Amino acid sequence: MRDRLFAPRLPTLAVLLGPALLLFVAFVVVPVILAIWFSAFNWSGGRSMTFAGISNYVRLVQDVQFWKTFANNLFLIVFCLVGQIGLGFLVAILMYGRSLRLKEFHRTVIFFPVVISAVVIGFMWSMIYNKDYGLLNYALRGLGLGGWIRPYLDDPHTVMFYASVPVVWQYIGLYMMLFLTGLQGIDPTIFEVAEIDGASAGQRALHITLPLLVDTMKVAVMLCIAGNMKIFDHIFIMTGGGPGRASMVMAMYAYNQTFEMFKLGYSSSISVGIMVLSLALILVSRGLLRQKSA
Repeated sequence: MRDRLFAPRLPTLAVLLGPALLLFVAFVVVPVILAIWFSAFNWSGGRSMTFAGISNYVRLVQDVQFWKTFANNLFLIVFCLVGQIGLGFLVAILMYGRSLRLKEFHRTVIFFPVVISAVVIGFMWSMIYNKDYGLLNYALRGLGLGGWIRPYLDDPHTVMFYASVPVVWQYIGLYMMLFLTGLQGIDPTIFEVAEIDGASAGQRALHITLPLLVDTMKVAVMLCIAGNMKIFDHIFIMTGGGPGRASMVMAMYAYNQTFEMFKLGYSSSISVGIMVLSLALILVSRGLLRQKSA
């Protein structure tokens, strides 16, 4: 009886899921397989390909510059975990509260940067940071704080901090919407009872809201790690990886090895390394969050 009930639906499911599945295979599965295949060769383009086995991966493990770029990605991940997820959580709680007016307007304004191209964000913040005509320095001079002016994107010791700020600013709205969706699934009477019992807004957020949004937090952390492990556009536009290689991230390092050094086999191994490290960080984060929620 069950077979008869579901049999007619299978062709319909195939029609509905088929195009999406084909696109996923074409743009995700096939590129991953090709990257793994090309990483086994010394290849500079063209038809000449020399089999190298795992030598590219041995070189990758010993590549100091690759691990420096990985450290930059780690810095960006930690900064965005605090900035994007932390601020997104606080803004979502504020939006969910009853005291804020014009919520739709504020929600739209905060979410708007998410839909802007990363290239546009990079150009905009490059102009904000500009030493001569940048908005930031103009504001500091107007406030009489000219001594605070710094070479924001030219100092190798601080460039990653200032390059990370636009990334945090752009995606606060994304995590705000994610947490707002989670908050809408919580019974509002829980907050009403806590408020009647005298719990402050901070206590409600820390002891009620946060534990009930653990699953949403896991998704947010996973998105944050995955997004910042493959980040490219913002850094490429603002600094180009400089000064020197102080702000170079892994995706940019793979780009340079491909289009500047023409080491396509080695750059493929870098891409595979990025994927493996991303999966490892996501698994570690999920394990840590699972232990805290247990």
